Amino acid sequence: MNNKKTILIDMDGVIADYETAFLEQYRNKFPKNFFIPVEDRRIYYAHLEYPEELSEDIRSIYSAAGFFKSLPLVEGAKEAILEMQELGHNVFICTSPINRYKNCVLEKYLWVAKKFGHEWTKKIIMTKDKTLIYGDILIDDKPEHTGIRKPSWKHILYDAPYNQEVKEKKRITWKNWEEAKII
Repeated sequence: MNNKKTILIDMDGVIADYETAFLEQYRNKFPKNFFIPVEDRRIYYAHLEYPEELSEDIRSIYSAAGFFKSLPLVEGAKEAILEMQELGHNVFICTSPINRYKNCVLEKYLWVAKKFGHEWTKKIIMTKDKTLIYGDILIDDKPEHTGIRKPSWKHILYDAPYNQEVKEKKRITWKNWEEAKII
């Protein structure tokens, strides 16, 4: 394939359904707490959108043992990723660990092994600064990426309620990625 690309795909919110799992576990653990339905979220980091007094409750959900390894697969993600690979592209999962990473790092590897197979664990890139990673395309739900260098990749925004204010970037879901002609 002449136009083989290196495609970096974020994990949380793009291939792993972080938002739905978070809200379900948060509501189960703290049923009387204020909550924001997934479709009404407007800020990328949940702990910044909720009242400050709930920050520790929120962090207790996503830093808990079992959270990351139990995330459901986003519908259509696996099929799209495998198709990109079958087309001859170099596809990697490029994900950031949370600051309270005690459970996160290992569980992300376990999740990828369970959902995609052990061979895919060799295709995980874990970094806090995605601008350091070489690629042609980064598919990510985070609205903006900053880091120590200008990224080599073009940011394709994976559609989410909290990134709707971004208008200047190409936007996809796993239902329309082929029509969006991202590769």
